[in-house]
Amino acid sequence: MPIPEFCVFTEPQQGATYDTQLAFAQQAERSGFDGFFRSDHYLKMGEHFSGEPGPTDAWTTLAGLARETTSLRLGTLVSSVTYRAPGVLAIQVAQVDQMSGGRVELGLGTGWYEAEHRAYGIPFPAKRFDLLEEQLEIVTGLWAAPRGGSFSFDGAHYQLESSPALPKPVQDQVPVIVGGAGLKRTPSLAARFATEFNIAFQPDDVVRDRWARARAACEEIDRDPATLKSTVALTTLAGANEADLAHRAAATGVELASFREDHTFSGSADEIIEQAGRLIDAGAQRIYFQLMDMSDLDHVAYIGEEVLPQLR
Repeated sequence: MPIPEFCVFTEPQQGATYDTQLAFAQQAERSGFDGFFRSDHYLKMGEHFSGEPGPTDAWTTLAGLARETTSLRLGTLVSSVTYRAPGVLAIQVAQVDQMSGGRVELGLGTGWYEAEHRAYGIPFPAKRFDLLEEQLEIVTGLWAAPRGGSFSFDGAHYQLESSPALPKPVQDQVPVIVGGAGLKRTPSLAARFATEFNIAFQPDDVVRDRWARARAACEEIDRDPATLKSTVALTTLAGANEADLAHRAAATGVELASFREDHTFSGSADEIIEQAGRLIDAGAQRIYFQLMDMSDLDHVAYIGEEVLPQLR
């Protein structure tokens, strides 16, 4: 069984400058994490965070981090199909992959946060799954098209005519992440287009069930299920003692007792090792620790230094 990967997962729309994200990512790299992933949102969520000084664009941020980190995988969890035309997205991701020396991953989803679309004048169609399917086909098709050739696509929502399909990423295959708790169509799209199937913020039994559905969807199209990485993401509060945990809970606006009862990683290093180890035993090949307070670099260091070595 391969050694699982461990990534930080952040929500910068809650209020984090590029410099805050840079410090956070560099701490994650120093502390032994495998990747830095961020949401792709333009409006804060909830009342605890102010959202000040304002949102940062995900792919602009990742371009900067590509030049200021050396080993971290860098990606979105996940970008919305409503934000970018697929041809433009393919160019952006390929360029950041070049800037990073081949460390980029693309998470792509339907989008869900209607309020941010209204706030920034982004169209939000009621039905978006067909957009996701076409965008996945276009982005992966552009990257896979042979050099010197072209790529065309005639879909219900997007049309590309004799695109030169450039630039190319450094990686022969940029990892593509599809996720969600949908019962049928989401696993099917993951089987067709993705290298990773991610389930976030769900109890263990739901995680295991959706992984199984994705494996079954692979078998239906004669794809080896072992080629689709099974991953999980959970919000995390870790600390050496209850005082540390209470402080971190307060900083993110949650009540510690209820947080620990929810589908989260929470507690001491030993507790999180047990919680994450259960998912690794169930088949998790990558774990995302969602950390909400991006100013708390000690939180990153604690998990990286006290938890990850034991899980590896």
